[in-house]
Amino acid sequence: MPLRNPHIPRLPSDALLANKAVQYLQRHPHQLESLSSDFTPEAASYLLLKSQLDKTLILSFLDWARARHFFTFRCKCLALHILTRFKLYKTAQALAEDVAVSTDDEQGNLVFECLSESFHPCNSSSAVFDLVVKSYSHLNLTSKALNIVNLAKSRGFMPGVLSYNAIMDAMIRSRGSVKLVEEVFREMIGNGVSPNVFTYNILIRGFCGAGNLDMGSYFFGEMERNGCLPNVVTYNTLIDAYCKLKRIDEAFGLLRSMALKGLEPNLISYNVVINGLCQHGRMKETGKVLEEMKRKGFVPDEVTYNTLVSGYCKDGNFHQALILHEEMVRNGLSPNVVTYTALINSMCKARNLNRALEFFDQMHVRRLHPNERTYTTLIDGFSQQGFLDEAYRFLNEMTSMGFSPSIVTYNAIINGHCILGKMEEAVGVMRDMVEKGLTLDVVSYSTVISGFCRHQDLEKAFQMKLEMVEKGVSPDVVTYSSLIQGLCQQRRLDEACNLFQEMITKSLPPDEFSYTTLINAYCVEGDLNRALQLHDEMIQKGFLPDVVTYSVLINGLNKQARTREAKRLLLKLFYDESVPNDVTYNTLIENCCSIEFRSVVALLKGFCMKGLMNEADRVFETMLKRNYRPDESVYSVIIHGHCRGGNVQKAYNLYKEMLNSGFVPHTVTLIALIKALFTEGMSEELSQVISNTLRTSRLTDSELAKVLVEINHKEGNMDAVFNVLAEMAKDGLLPNSRMSTYAGG
Repeated sequence: MPLRNPHIPRLPSDALLANKAVQYLQRHPHQLESLSSDFTPEAASYLLLKSQLDKTLILSFLDWARARHFFTFRCKCLALHILTRFKLYKTAQALAEDVAVSTDDEQGNLVFECLSESFHPCNSSSAVFDLVVKSYSHLNLTSKALNIVNLAKSRGFMPGVLSYNAIMDAMIRSRGSVKLVEEVFREMIGNGVSPNVFTYNILIRGFCGAGNLDMGSYFFGEMERNGCLPNVVTYNTLIDAYCKLKRIDEAFGLLRSMALKGLEPNLISYNVVINGLCQHGRMKETGKVLEEMKRKGFVPDEVTYNTLVSGYCKDGNFHQALILHEEMVRNGLSPNVVTYTALINSMCKARNLNRALEFFDQMHVRRLHPNERTYTTLIDGFSQQGFLDEAYRFLNEMTSMGFSPSIVTYNAIINGHCILGKMEEAVGVMRDMVEKGLTLDVVSYSTVISGFCRHQDLEKAFQMKLEMVEKGVSPDVVTYSSLIQGLCQQRRLDEACNLFQEMITKSLPPDEFSYTTLINAYCVEGDLNRALQLHDEMIQKGFLPDVVTYSVLINGLNKQARTREAKRLLLKLFYDESVPNDVTYNTLIENCCSIEFRSVVALLKGFCMKGLMNEADRVFETMLKRNYRPDESVYSVIIHGHCRGGNVQKAYNLYKEMLNSGFVPHTVTLIALIKALFTEGMSEELSQVISNTLRTSRLTDSELAKVLVEINHKEGNMDAVFNVLAEMAKDGLLPNSRMSTYAGG
């Protein structure tokens, strides 16, 4: 399509209109509107060319003219030249993007021809082509952008590094082929355009994002060989890539090497490393990184805290996660949806549904919107404890918020029905899922099969296994393990062994649970030799016996008075480093008959009853040093012991630590602590404990009792307070470490 020469309007009336517009712009801008209907594209072109050196006038004219009918494609091209020469890149880019989306220009040829023909009248430079290429690239119109570069090159306009960087960046952002990106880079080099640090950063980000760290490292080396110094962004990109590939030590090495290049890590550098450590469970090392970061003057931001809180939740260290959450809120920072979901999940795992709901409410207060995972986490938490009414309430809320429950969500509901023994309802949920178009997976079937086995209905369990195979769903290890356990519970050991062999035939390696189930069954039958053979076999296959495995073996050996072998197993548990940390001393020893095998709880109880609190503290500290996380029973025993021993402040500190870990003290411990605080005159702490206790009690059943406690506490009638609390405990109205802490339960 031929283009008219834009710099000489053919009609004198166009020049007159343009001159009048200039006068109005300079003196009477409110009168411009009177020219609008008669103004022509030629008049606009004339004005732009005549006034192209007057920046203020040009901007005023564009502000008035841009949305008008006379401001055509050619006018816009003229304006692009002028704006680029004034270095008004933001305004020019917005105009170029408008041209890109509003012009029927399949390959970008039209815009190039218009710009090239108006190039000399506007005394323009190649920068205008760079700007247009960048604008097209920003809209992901990379093929047009590349064509404009090639056209410019063929006409003697040399596109700069900015054009190539924009195209490569767009290709990376749109997840295009990194191989094609490299081709553009090689073409750029061939055209004599020197890459800069941004070029290399784009390439390194592209290859690292595609998981090709080798090529990312190659370009890192190439930029240094070519004398192009990497910046902090370069290092952060590579550090992040190393972290994602679990090569944390190499990431640390890069962080340390920055100083050799005269670069200081920034907050992003430290956040990237902290995220890598959190993702791979190396939480102890995050503390050192955090200290170094603070030492260098960096203040942890929301990303730092959110990453750490989520990491500690994932690691199961609820106490530290809660401390950091409180710290970030205190510092005026906001947890995000991911962090709150992690905290809610942690509280659900700790069976502290009250606290989970508190975090859910905090999300709303902070105007954060729960996502599908948040709702599914709560549904699973309530289902796990059998509170199906609440689980369904969240399911309904979830759908009303526009989220479609996933198969994971429904599987949680199925599990809740199975836990309560409502097997027909569980099967009904499966049928509803199919009607809603969801495909049942192995978890759906295995959950129901496990439920039938747990409730001794093996016939229906095997029917369900048959159905899943017919539907094309292959049973997994959990499916078989549940059936094996069901058979073992009915002492059908031969059938269990046949199923065990079937697993192996189907290339499904038995897991710790499968082995432990059979080991227990053989112990029950008195065949300790076969049980010990299976124990050795599971170790040979790379499975570590867990607490249950050792418990059943030690129990079986003790029943046959083979205490020496039991003791040998126990010592193996303590000194063999292959045994995982979660195999705890107390659970094992509770299954032993010999007096020399005492559990941690039993030891603590013994020391506390005799008033030997220094010894009790040493046992407790040993647990912590050996990475054994105290549970409710351990906390309750030692708190009670310190109350009896008179160290009430220590008891209160342990009580707070226990709450922060997501646990609730036993009612006996609570009452002992309340009495001790009253005796010591620690009224502020006493009020806090009573307040916490009443807040976690069952609301609907204990309102009267709560009122009585509050009134008598205010009046100083503590005998009455103790009596009411004792009655509440008897009626099950107070929290108990063996009961759910959900306020609606």
